[in-house]
Amino acid sequence: MQGVTDKTVILTGGAGDIAKVAVQRFVDGGARVMLVDLDENSLREIASQYDEATVRYTVADVTSEADTAAYVTATVEAFGGVDVLLANAGVEGPSAPVSEFDLQSFQRVLDVNVSGVFLGIKHVFPVMAANGGGSVVITSSVAGVSATPGICAYGTSKHAVIGLMRACAKEGGPQNIRVNTVNPSPVEGRMMRSLESRLMPEDPTAQYEAIKAAIPLERYADPEDVVNLMLFLASEESRFLNGATYMVDGGMTA
Repeated sequence: MQGVTDKTVILTGGAGDIAKVAVQRFVDGGARVMLVDLDENSLREIASQYDEATVRYTVADVTSEADTAAYVTATVEAFGGVDVLLANAGVEGPSAPVSEFDLQSFQRVLDVNVSGVFLGIKHVFPVMAANGGGSVVITSSVAGVSATPGICAYGTSKHAVIGLMRACAKEGGPQNIRVNTVNPSPVEGRMMRSLESRLMPEDPTAQYEAIKAAIPLERYADPEDVVNLMLFLASEESRFLNGATYMVDGGMTA
């Protein structure tokens, strides 16, 4: 089992609930990690728990091409290359009927959730190709294969990155660069507390129970459930997996 030993990983959305688990698991697996986020205080706190030779951070806006180029360059300078991109940064956006959804909010969700992924892939592909290949793992969602009323921007963005993944998987394949998506069900953490409150502000707990009831395993995913799949797709053991969506949803989309 080669796993992720000696691999260099860029993890966007590096201050989020999934990322906090991912950095520990990847480090435990022998990888080096560059955390990327706008929240410098959280990044500093997370990175301080590890040796600088193993974990570093870069403050960056994933919607900025200059910032994206900078975080890729910083990773190469710190660790010598890039083997894995975990394109995990994302925002949920507001909840509203499509007829009331304002364009600025819609565009902001697409900027972070789609353009941010595109820019990351654009700038890591040449580095990965020069190193003999790599793995890109994009965080999509069950919202990328189904729909929920009231969050049209989020659903659109998560569908879009699946299309982006498929295009990039075909482009990257000849250079031994694999691109896949992980598609979680609702995951315990800040984002779902926000969505529950927005979808049913009068009773977020009832919204939580309703969503949970739609999952055959009768619970939300834990961040570790998602990270387990990320680890596999980043590893050498998944070297022939490319261009696919992988559900981690407790049977929600069965």
